[in-house]
Amino acid sequence: MMDTLFLKALLLLAGCLTGLVYHLSNPFLGEKRTGYEKPNFVIILADDIGWGDLGANWAETEDTPHLDNLASEGMRLVDFHSAASTCSPSRASLLTGRLGTRNGVTHNFAVTSVGGLPLNETTLAEVLQDAGYLTAVIGKWHLGHNGLYHPNFRGFDYYFGIPYSHDMGCTDTPGYNLPPCPACPWHSASARKSERPFFLYLALAHMHVPLVIAQPPSCSSVKDVYGASLREMDTLVGQLKEEIDSSGEENTLLWFTGDNGPWAQKCELAGSVGPFIGTWQCQRGGSSAKQTTWEGGHRVPALAYWPGKIPANVTSAALLSTLDIFPTVVSLANATLPPHRRFDGLDVSDVLFGQSHNGHKMLFHPNSGAAGKDGEIKALRLAQYKAFYTTGGAKACDGSIGLEKHHDPPLIFNLERDAQEQEPLDTKSSEYQAMFPAVTRAFANILQDIATDNVSTADYSRNPAATPCCNPQHVVCRCQPCRNPDHSRTTQSTHSQA
Repeated sequence: MMDTLFLKALLLLAGCLTGLVYHLSNPFLGEKRTGYEKPNFVIILADDIGWGDLGANWAETEDTPHLDNLASEGMRLVDFHSAASTCSPSRASLLTGRLGTRNGVTHNFAVTSVGGLPLNETTLAEVLQDAGYLTAVIGKWHLGHNGLYHPNFRGFDYYFGIPYSHDMGCTDTPGYNLPPCPACPWHSASARKSERPFFLYLALAHMHVPLVIAQPPSCSSVKDVYGASLREMDTLVGQLKEEIDSSGEENTLLWFTGDNGPWAQKCELAGSVGPFIGTWQCQRGGSSAKQTTWEGGHRVPALAYWPGKIPANVTSAALLSTLDIFPTVVSLANATLPPHRRFDGLDVSDVLFGQSHNGHKMLFHPNSGAAGKDGEIKALRLAQYKAFYTTGGAKACDGSIGLEKHHDPPLIFNLERDAQEQEPLDTKSSEYQAMFPAVTRAFANILQDIATDNVSTADYSRNPAATPCCNPQHVVCRCQPCRNPDHSRTTQSTHSQA
């Protein structure tokens, strides 16, 4: 049973969200800016959410009326993928536009982690801060909490949330995080100094276990705890959209997606992958969802909403990724990409605006905690084809773990007619023979490109002294020094909370 204080913390988070949007949206209250009016950005990242958890994607789901409405008023991206199939690497790639083999984050950071996202990697928040944006992150960080890895030193003016997943706490098993000190106050005066656009990164704890809901399920349409939690998340997103809409302006891009697929070993507490069940793997034991490179592990729901800019009630089948959020937002903010590094994401503004159907020609899926070395690219997508060099290694609901298998030549599936990834192409078939050289070239090219890039290495060392929140006097549990709106790297203020 979860502590009721944690429920109160969730309610407080919802309250902070509304207040923060008000303060950050103060630019709406002033005079019109002249010249190019930089848009606001709200990026919502759900945790462990399945592609089939949205009713707009999967008819069996009835618990997401607000998200379904968002889909009808915006664009639904049905071939959208997280950059990794587990927490830290996925989040690092969203905020850098680079795969983990480039940015150094190849697996999850621990409670005792000393490091985090390498400091020489530039985050989306830092780019937008330098472009004049107010920046905020609410929710799960999981990219380092010790010292300079804290979000207030990674480009965010404001932070209220938890340092990592809420099942990684220090008070019980599996545990949860509840900061033992109250949230730091929001200094509204600083938000009113100028008419600055804002960037809000909302990293929800939903739908990661342990599932917590403010009220027990009572509606007949909510059949279980997961459904109740899903409806709670849906309501939160609906409230945020309503807050944005009530401003009367149409200058905010809202982008909803997930960090990876559902955690299958949690059984009824895991979400739905929809049709992407990874039959080939399931028939051999083990999971084909979170931590794996099967579609259920990285194909995630995605919705984009911007009245007057993004056409309503449109479905895009373009091949897209969370990697694209960074370059797209930077472009729309009229900012500049960081130099001396290569990016795996694309500026997909034209897709969002309904002016193009072209996404990636290929996507690369790194090992994410199941089989193989973490971060290594052992699966790739090329048009409608998906190739696997490594499979297995993740636990299913029944407790089975698929044997780690390495495939040479690789398994190749045609997702256009086999979304379930049930039957790989016969290696002797003309279709396989036609695709195999292209897959081999794509794989060799990405490895060569990474080898010649400016890559980073994350510090994954551990020290019990880095554990936050067990001690209310710990620096991570107190109001943190951070950058003032003048972006000074040394000036300190206090309006953040781990």
